[in-house]
Amino acid sequence: MSNIVWETRFNFDQVQSYREGKVIVEGSKKITGAIAISIIWLIGAISDRLWFIFDRSVPAWDPAYYLTGSLIYRRAFQDPQWFSGQWWDYIWNLSAKIPPLVYILTIPFQNIFAPSPDTANLVHLLFSAILLGSVYCIGCQLFNRQVALWAAGLCLLLPALYLYRFEYLLDYPVTASVAFSFLLLTMWRKCEQPRYQWLWAIAVGISVGLAFLVKQTTALFLFVPLLWVTVGTLKRRDWGRFFQMAIAGLLSVLVFGPWLSNTWLLMITSVQRATIYAARAEGDPPLTDPEAWTYYLSLLPDHVSWPLLLVPIVGFLLYLIRWRSLPPDTPKSGFAWLAVFLVGGYLLCSLNPNKDFRYNFALLPMLSIVLAWGLTLWPKWWGMRVRWGTMALAVLLMILTLWPVGGVPGQQFRSLLSPGNTRHAEIGVNWPHPEIISTILAAEPYLQNTIGVLPSTENINQHNIDYYGAIKDFQVYGRQVGIAYDEVSQDAGSLCWFITKTGDQGSVDRIKEAQTLMVTAIAQGPQFPVYRNWLLPDGNTLNLHRCTPSPVEVSPRADISEVVNLEAVIVPESAPPGVPIPITYIWSGPPQQLESGLVLLTWTALDDDNNTQWFHDRAIGSGRLELPEDTATGFEVVERMAMLPPPDATPGNYTLQATYLSRETGETLAIASPPITLTIDPNAAALPAPELDLITQLQQLALKLPQGIQGLEVIFNEIRRINQYDPVQDYTKQAQKTLAYRLNQEPDNLNLAYSLALASVLEQDVNGAIAALETVTKLDPNNPFAHAYLAFVHLYNFNARAAEIALQPALALNPEQPEFLVLRGVSALLQGRFLQAKQDLQALSLINN
Repeated sequence: MSNIVWETRFNFDQVQSYREGKVIVEGSKKITGAIAISIIWLIGAISDRLWFIFDRSVPAWDPAYYLTGSLIYRRAFQDPQWFSGQWWDYIWNLSAKIPPLVYILTIPFQNIFAPSPDTANLVHLLFSAILLGSVYCIGCQLFNRQVALWAAGLCLLLPALYLYRFEYLLDYPVTASVAFSFLLLTMWRKCEQPRYQWLWAIAVGISVGLAFLVKQTTALFLFVPLLWVTVGTLKRRDWGRFFQMAIAGLLSVLVFGPWLSNTWLLMITSVQRATIYAARAEGDPPLTDPEAWTYYLSLLPDHVSWPLLLVPIVGFLLYLIRWRSLPPDTPKSGFAWLAVFLVGGYLLCSLNPNKDFRYNFALLPMLSIVLAWGLTLWPKWWGMRVRWGTMALAVLLMILTLWPVGGVPGQQFRSLLSPGNTRHAEIGVNWPHPEIISTILAAEPYLQNTIGVLPSTENINQHNIDYYGAIKDFQVYGRQVGIAYDEVSQDAGSLCWFITKTGDQGSVDRIKEAQTLMVTAIAQGPQFPVYRNWLLPDGNTLNLHRCTPSPVEVSPRADISEVVNLEAVIVPESAPPGVPIPITYIWSGPPQQLESGLVLLTWTALDDDNNTQWFHDRAIGSGRLELPEDTATGFEVVERMAMLPPPDATPGNYTLQATYLSRETGETLAIASPPITLTIDPNAAALPAPELDLITQLQQLALKLPQGIQGLEVIFNEIRRINQYDPVQDYTKQAQKTLAYRLNQEPDNLNLAYSLALASVLEQDVNGAIAALETVTKLDPNNPFAHAYLAFVHLYNFNARAAEIALQPALALNPEQPEFLVLRGVSALLQGRFLQAKQDLQALSLINN
C-alpha cells in the first residue's frame, strides 16, 4: 500500500509529471517523495528535541492533565490481559471523557525512557510523520508534487502547529489523524478500480474510527466530506460505492464503539460542560453574533503568520492579473474537494459555542496546500527567490517565537509579522514540583496523600502537582479546593496537605471570595503550619502546609502478627445521637492485610431489646495505606476520625464489635476488640469532631435518593466535592463491598439498598446497580423514582426493553413526570418506535425550562 501512496501509480486524472514517482525542487536534482518528506520530518524532529533539551518549564493546566492520563494508561498496561473482557472494560473506563488512543500510543516512549513531559511528547514525532506524509500525498493527488512538498514544509512553519507540538495536548494528534483520514477518503474518491476501492473504503473506516479514539472533535472536520461523498453516491445511484461507505461507517463504529459504549453518558454530559457552559463562563460570542462566525478567520494571522498568509495571496493575484485566469492545469475538482473540507470544517467549528485558539487546527494542513499552491504561482524568473525568502523569514519568526533571543527589537519584529503567542524555552529555571512530592513522601512514606492546591497559575496548579505525584507511582495527588464559599470548612477539614503561594493566585476570578477565605483558613490557621517553603523563579514564595495532628499515622513495629488487631479505641464517655463523635482507632498487623482488607465495625446497644446499632465500615486508613509488600515488619495505624450515630439511636450504652472482611474473597474473620463502652445521651454535650469519613457521607447522601430529581442535584454536587478528597474514588469500592455484605445480612434494610445502589452507580458497575435497585423497588414499591432509577440503568446498558418494563410502575404512579416520559422516549427510540419516541421526547422542553 505504501508504494501506491508514494508512487501514485493509479490511473488518476493528473498531469504526467505526477506519475513519475519523483519531485523536482526548483528545477534542481530529483529526489523521491518519501526521502524528501523524511528529511523535512527529521529537521522538525531535531528542532523540537533541541528545544526540549534546554527548556526547564513545567506543564500548564491542560498539558499536565493529559500527561497524568498517559501515566494512568501506562500503569494499566504494565500487566495487560489481552483476552479478558473485564480488563478491556477497565481500560475503556479509565478515561470516561477523553478517548484513549494518544495515551496508549505514548506508552512505549515512556517505557523506553523515564516518564517526563519531554519523553511523553515524543509521540508527536509519530504524528508529525503521519501529518507530513498525509499532506504530501493529498497535495500530489489534488495538485502536483511541487505544491505537495512546499505544503509539507509549511506544516513545520505554521506558528499554530509548531507551538502546539511542544504541548502534550490532543490538538496536534487530532490534526494529524484528520489529515490521514482525509487522505484515505481522497484516495477512495479518486480510485477507479473496484478492487482497490474496497481497500480504500476499509482503510477509511478504520482510520475514522481511530481518529475518533484520538478525540471526538475529529467528527467536526470529517463529517462534511463523508456526507458529501455519501450523498454524491446516492445522486449518481452508484450503489457499489454507497455500500462501501456503509461498510466503512460500520468499521468505524466497531473501532470506537467499545470505548463509547462504556462512556457515552459521561461523554455527553462532559461535552455539554465543555461547550455550552464553558462558552458562557469564558464569554464567547453567541451564535447569533457575527463574531462567532468570523472568530477563527480573525485568528489566521496568529495561526499562519502574515508572511505565509500574504505572500501566497499575492502569488494568486499576480497570476490572475497576468493571465486573467487560473493555471490551465488547475485540477478544479481537486480544489473543490479541498474547499468542501475547509468550508465544512470551518462552519462546524464556528457552530461550536465554545471557541478556542486551537480548536480549528485540523484545518491548517489543508490550508497549507492552498498556500503552497499560491507560492508556486509566483512568476518563474523570481518565484524561487520569493519562496525560499518567505520560508527563511518563517524560520526566523519561529526562532524568535520559541527562543528568548533577539531582544526587544527582535520580539517587536516578531509580533508585527507573527502576532500569535510565544513559547520561549525557559532556560536555567528551577521549579520545585518534584521536591514538593519528595518532601511529602519523606514525611509520610506509607500513605497516599492528596494536596489541596489553592493557587491556579500556569506554573503552580492542581494539574501539574498531580502529574509530578503520578510520576512517583501515584502516591501523591493534587486537587483544587476552596472553589465554593460554603465548602471551605469541609475542604480544610478533609485534607492534611495544602499549597499556598504569595503574589498572583492565577485563574481564580470566578471563585475569588471562596479562594481568599480558603487561603486565610490555611495560612493563618494554627492547625496548618508551614512545613516547608520554596522561592519560585518568578520571585514569589510557595508554602507547603501540613495539618497537625495527622488524621492517619503509620509506623513500622518490630513485632508482627498474622492477623489484624484492634489495639485501642479512644472515644468520649458519652455523646448525643445524630451528631458526629470524635473517635480514634489504633490498628496493628501485617502490611498486606492492613492495606487491602476492610473492617466491619458495629456499635450495638447493650440493654436494648430492639438491638439498636449503627455501622462504621471502611478500609483501614480510609484506603490510603501504601505499605511495602516484601517486609518482615508489622505496622501500626492510628486513625483520628468521626462517626455518626443515627438521630433515633436509643439512649444507653453501646459497645463495639469488629470483623475483618477480605476484599478479594469476601471471607470474614472476627477481630478481638478492647472493652469499650459509649453512652448515647441526648443531654450530653457535642464535642468538636473531624469531618465524617467518605463512606458515611455517601450513606447520608443516599438517603436523598427517594426524593428524586431534587435529591439527585444535591447528591451529585456533594459527590463532586468528596471525590476531590479521594482522587481514586476507593471509597466507593469500600462502600460497595461493605454495603453488599451488610445488605446480605439485612435484606430488608431499605437505607442499605439505596446506599449500595448509589455506590454501584458511582463505580459504573451496571450489574451491581441493577441488582441493588431491584432490591430497592421491592422494598420501596410506591416510590416512582426507585423504578425510574432502575429503568435508567437499563438504558445506560442499552437494554431498552428491560428499561421499558422497569419504567411502567413509575409512570403508573406519576404519569406526568417529564423525566419519566423522556426515559420512555429514549427506550422507544432504541427499539425503533420513532413516533412514540418523538411524542415522549417533547418532554425535554419541560425539563429544560
